[in-house]
Amino acid sequence: MNRISAINAALAQYDSGEFFQCLKERISKRTVNTPGGSPQALLEYLQQMQSKLHDLGFSTRLESVVVNDRSNHFLVADRVEDVERPTVLMYGHGDVVTGMDSQWSEDRSPWELSIDEDRWYGRGTADNKGQHSINLAALEAVLECRNRVLGFNLILVLEMGEEVGSPGLREFCEKHRDALKADLFLASDGPRLSAHQPTVFLGSRGIVNFKLRVTSRALPYHSGNWGGLLRNPATTLAAALSSIVDGHGALRVRGLCPQDVPEAVRDAVALLQLAPEPGDPEIDLDWGEPGLRPEERLFAWNALEILALDAGNPANPVNAIPPKAVAHCQLRFIVGTDWENVATHLRRHLDEHGFPMVEVEVSRGAPATRLDPDSAWVRWAKGSIEKSSGKPIAVLPNLGGTLPNDIFALALGLPTIWVPHSYPGCAQHAPNEHLLGSVVREALGLMAGLFWDLGEVDLQQMNPEAVVPQ
Repeated sequence: MNRISAINAALAQYDSGEFFQCLKERISKRTVNTPGGSPQALLEYLQQMQSKLHDLGFSTRLESVVVNDRSNHFLVADRVEDVERPTVLMYGHGDVVTGMDSQWSEDRSPWELSIDEDRWYGRGTADNKGQHSINLAALEAVLECRNRVLGFNLILVLEMGEEVGSPGLREFCEKHRDALKADLFLASDGPRLSAHQPTVFLGSRGIVNFKLRVTSRALPYHSGNWGGLLRNPATTLAAALSSIVDGHGALRVRGLCPQDVPEAVRDAVALLQLAPEPGDPEIDLDWGEPGLRPEERLFAWNALEILALDAGNPANPVNAIPPKAVAHCQLRFIVGTDWENVATHLRRHLDEHGFPMVEVEVSRGAPATRLDPDSAWVRWAKGSIEKSSGKPIAVLPNLGGTLPNDIFALALGLPTIWVPHSYPGCAQHAPNEHLLGSVVREALGLMAGLFWDLGEVDLQQMNPEAVVPQ
């Protein structure tokens, strides 16, 4: 048996319908981790996965963590074959967002995997049951073709709380730091750059959510009797916002921008080309930081979004000056941004521009991460996937969105590589979530090739890697 045998064994799982039936069973578990969901379903999913991993020769254990009255369940599985061989830490999550059952087209159920041409519909197909199921099927194919040996050591962590912010994941990983020690972090989530281009990404943009609020008085007052005499909080807030991000989406606060974009990151992004799928919105080429291509704006720059505005009663406006106004905002940022001091930068900017009455409230944040695109691990992964797929690979320095990658990259200090098996139009978190069957089949083959190649990695050629510090 050889590498080609392992890839063919993985593809056979797709062609025979075996993979479809396996995923169908997992999709049927209503693992919604929101109010109204079933805590029992979350545990049953992990127990089902535990049984499968036992069959593949893993030692397993379940553990629950409670942080600030929020619980999360974890399954840890490991195979230790040879301490001299590489150790890989993998991750996935089995929880999903609410099904939105009544909103699916063609009377589909989010809890029943169904096929329409190339689309595999079901809640969790893209996020994340389908993706980690592909990886496990590829591992099984390699074990089958290598006489039940991988050639490397593997630790897998599955959690059931990613959709609600991964409560306890950081505490869990820090508590078990020694047990989770590895040479490489490898996982699958998020979308490819496009459906037709295999992709790796090396981290994720960070996120800071904050509110800007203006409170001028306790009550509204008639706009005819008091207009021109009383400050309008909505007008003040609108002006303050336009001083922070202009009418074309460009940031105007230097402290909210990245301080430096390394040449290796610029080089990697220069090779990328966004390819919107049918049904995707048209990209606004005149939006965002001037002088940057859309790919640079998404993967190598920061974006400030105003998520919601509230003043007065939009549903039934009256002739009155509103007493207060609030804007809910979000900064998506790359490595090299002073994200922990967003409130300070905003406060200074607003004071300098005549808006001391605008209050700033930062609600939450998560750091950006990025493995060096010149990393030996990145070159290895890129070469393996290109060999399996026969296609050029898109290397994203970081995902445009945010994942709990900082826990693995910063808290555990691991080089992180994500190989996504979804695509931008997958309707993740919406009705009609789906995978593409063509991508599933391709992903099974390229992951089998990747796992086969991991069994032949020479650690002496993989210098210790580190993420860019925050």
